[in-house]
Parts: sequence; structure tokens; C-alpha cells
Amino acid sequence: MVVLHRFSDFIDSNFAINNSFPRYYYEGCCPQSAARLKLPRTPISEAIAHGLMQYLAKDDCYAREGKMYGVLLVELPNGEQRILKAFSGLLNGCSVVEGWVPPIPGRDEVALAEARTLTELDAIKQEILSLKQLCDRQQYERLSREFEQQLRAMSDRHRDCKHQRQEKRQQICNTLTGATLNIALEQLDAESRQQGIERRQLKRQQNAILQPLQELIAAADIRIRELKQQRKVLSRQLQAQMHAAYSLSNFAGQSRSLQQLMPEGLPTGTGDCCAPKLLHYAATHNLKPLAMAEFWWGASSANQDKIQGEFYGACAERCQPLMGFLLSGLKPNPPAPFPAREGGVRSRSPDRGEVAFIYEDEWLIAVNKPAGLLSVPGRYRDRQDSVLSRLCHLLPDGMAIAAVHRLDRDTSGILLLARDRQTHRQLSQQFQQRQVHKVYEALLSGLLRVEQGTIELPLWGDPENRPYQQVDWQRGKPSLTKFLVMAREGDYTRVEFRPLTGRSHQLRVHAADARGLGVTILGDRLYGCSAVTNRLHLHARELCLQHPRSAQTLELQVKTPF
Repeated sequence: MVVLHRFSDFIDSNFAINNSFPRYYYEGCCPQSAARLKLPRTPISEAIAHGLMQYLAKDDCYAREGKMYGVLLVELPNGEQRILKAFSGLLNGCSVVEGWVPPIPGRDEVALAEARTLTELDAIKQEILSLKQLCDRQQYERLSREFEQQLRAMSDRHRDCKHQRQEKRQQICNTLTGATLNIALEQLDAESRQQGIERRQLKRQQNAILQPLQELIAAADIRIRELKQQRKVLSRQLQAQMHAAYSLSNFAGQSRSLQQLMPEGLPTGTGDCCAPKLLHYAATHNLKPLAMAEFWWGASSANQDKIQGEFYGACAERCQPLMGFLLSGLKPNPPAPFPAREGGVRSRSPDRGEVAFIYEDEWLIAVNKPAGLLSVPGRYRDRQDSVLSRLCHLLPDGMAIAAVHRLDRDTSGILLLARDRQTHRQLSQQFQQRQVHKVYEALLSGLLRVEQGTIELPLWGDPENRPYQQVDWQRGKPSLTKFLVMAREGDYTRVEFRPLTGRSHQLRVHAADARGLGVTILGDRLYGCSAVTNRLHLHARELCLQHPRSAQTLELQVKTPF
């Protein structure tokens, strides 16, 4: 079975290798020496992963079953480099697939129990899918939208009527007196009451129609939760058998069972993730790991927030506890250098992974953030690498630096940071009071018919579906964006955005939503772009503000890198 692949299987021979800052490190402590061991995710490993994504995109079967995929760049004993690829769990029900790294040894010992359990799990999965696809859900969504449109239209009409009544009240109060005035005012009050009755009647009609559907959907959701609990119990029983049989090896020549490595308890799926499979295979075949990358492909389940085509680090529950053992025997990788910086103002596009200084003085810093790098550290271990954390290590006063605003991880461009609290407070006030002039440039995944305009849609983030934002007329916060078509490039449209508010994912939703532009930004997988690209094509190009100390206008601009 062919497992080792050449570069040409994934990337073009003309691909230029970029040795810039790694985007992430797989790391752990050696159990014996306590040394910190690291394996980077580099631009070259990400490029290889993008090549694998293009392969997966050619077959819809990969998109139907969401899972993690991984690639490992290795060096052979003769110095040549090859690539390993792996999938988490099973691929279309199979654990051994031609061209992919095989599972960790031990699965054969529990094959019969696994087959029986998988049959039960598949039956549960099918019932859950049928419950999720109830026609009642679609009917409820359709009717909810219709009632929402009716209520919105009624609210607009009532608002206009209210304004007209206010004008009439003022007019009759100036022209009528006595009983005639009272009668005219009563007629206006009666009209107001009648419109209130009209709204309450529509609300009652809405409740009468939607409540029975809500009850059916709620019953289906209860059954789904019961089935998920059954699935969890069955999976844990199977995993317990597997963990006793699974055996991992590292680069120091040591082998341990999963139960030995994690005696305090093993989450479901431990040992079936890409990273352990790739590293175990490399260790048992005398291959030296150079770089690794893991990404999600396919649909995301209800309890996951992963996005197709996005890179992710070692999962905290299953893989991270094994990293120290799996990397044992490898020498720690030296950290990549931070790009050199210069004082004053300069403008250039950073290489993938670099953070370029475009302005710096004793009060503030402006950098050109690359796509794929967080503005500030995230909550979890694999989200610690960021502009702020890099500056904290680079600069003598790094610990005092704070980001004044944020850019989405996949958005590139100008990011402003303050070097002291007073500067941070003054700059933050400018953002809050909409005194900062911001210009973004984006490449849309389709053609726009309009040339320019304004988008005003209320945005709301569902706590159960982070980080996704959506238009919600009842719970959403106002958001306003002006746009101008710059050029049409083949099947794409280059657009300039000028956001007047700063909501999360504002430009991305305003572009993708049918009530906005109705065309996603190229590479925006979260909001429905299916094209395989190496980044989100959104760039914070210009920033204009008042310097908090000199009061002079500070104009910053960086070149768009796409």
C-alpha cells in the first residue's frame, strides 16, 4: 500500500517555499526529561494541506462526512522529503484506505465488537438525521419568515401612521377647540388603538399556527438528545475496548498503550485522530517529522464549530495529552525569527505568517496583520499565537501593549495597538464614537450588478452557533456599511467597503446575506463560499484617525495582497 507521497501529488513544482514564521506548534513535555518538544505547522505544510483539500473537493463523499484530515512532511533516512496523509476515525466506514496512513495497531483485536457497535451507531445516526430533517422544521421556518415579514411590514405601516397622527394632532390643536378638538383627538386615539389590536391579532395568529409546530419540533429534539446519549454510551464502551488494545510508539523507541498514557480516563476517539496516527507511523518507519498541518473538511455537526478548510491545532482532550510522549526522541525545533522592524511609517504586505510594522512611536503601533493570525490570543491552547503575543515577546514594553480593535483571524491588514492605558482609552473612544475612518478591500466570489450603495442590516450572534453571525430584526444590533465596486475580474468582483459600525463579521455577513450583496467574499467558508482558496479575500487597507498625543491626522495604508 502506497503511503509516502511526493510533493508533486499535492503542490505544483513551481511553488515557492516560504520559510516565514510557523503559524502554530504542536508541542508537549517529554515524560522523561521534561524538555519542551515542538513540531511546527509551517506555510509549506499548509500549502500541502491545501493541495489535499483540492483533492477532497473533487468528490462530494468527503464533504458529507465532516472530519479532521492531516498531512505530515517527513524526511527519509537518505535525506529525501515525502508526505504522509491521514484522516480521523473512519473514512466512509473503513479504517484502512489505500494511500492513507493506517490506524494505530490494536484495532484488529476489537474488530468484531467495532463492527457490531458501528451498525448500532449508524442506525442511531439515521434516526437523528430523519428527526433533524422533519418537514415540520421547514414549515416552521417558512411560516416564521412569513410572519416576520408581515410584522415588519405592519410595523413600518404603523410607524408611518403614527408620524401622520402626530402631525395631525399638532395641526388640530392649533386650529380646533372645545368639543370639536376632543372628537378629532379621540378619532386619532381610536386609530392608534385599532392598530394595536391589529398587531395583537397577528401575534395571536402567529402563536396559534407556530406553537403546535414548536411542540412537535421540541419532542423531536428530546428524542435526538436521547439518541445522542445512547450513541455516547455505545461509543465509550467501544473506545474502552480499543484503548486497552491500542499501542503508540515514539521516536525514542518506546511503546505504550493508550490506557498507560492516560490512566485517569480517555475521551471518546482518543488514538483515532490524525496527529497520533501520523506521528506513530513516522516513528515506526524511521521517518523524521519536519512539519504537520491538520484541517477540517465536510459538514460540521451540531456540537462542533469547525469550518471546512480551516486549520486547527491538537485537540485539547484527545491529542494534546499524548504529544509529549509522541514527540519524545525529537530534538526541539528552534523558534522562527520575528521579522525585522524599522521605526516611522512604512507600507508593505507581509509574507504569510509575518507581522510587518507600518507605524511605530512611543504611544502606539500599527502593524500589517497577515491572514490566518489572531489579533489577540484565544481561549484555548491552539489559539495562543497572535499579533499581541508576538509583540509581547518582541518588545521590551510588550506586556503593556493592548490591541485597540480587532481583525478577524482570516482578515489581513492594519491593526492598531496602544503602548499605555491612556493612549488605549483615547483611541478606543475614537472607535466607539465612529471617528476612525476605515477602508477594506475584498474580492467577492461572484459578479455584482450594482455599482455602489449602503447596506444596513441588524446583526446577531447566536450563542449556540459561535462565531456565526446572522441578520435578526428583533435581536440584532444596527450595522451600516457603504460599498463601491472597484473592478470586475472575470467571475469575481473587487469591492471597497467602508464600515460605519464595527460589528463582528459585519462585512462578511453584509456581503453574503441576500438582503445585502448576496455574494460571499472569496474564501469565506463560514458564510457559504465553496471555492477552495488559500485565504479569506478581505483586507483592512486604510485607517485614518487623530493621533492621541499630537492631535494630527494619522493616515495609514497598506497594499492589498490579493
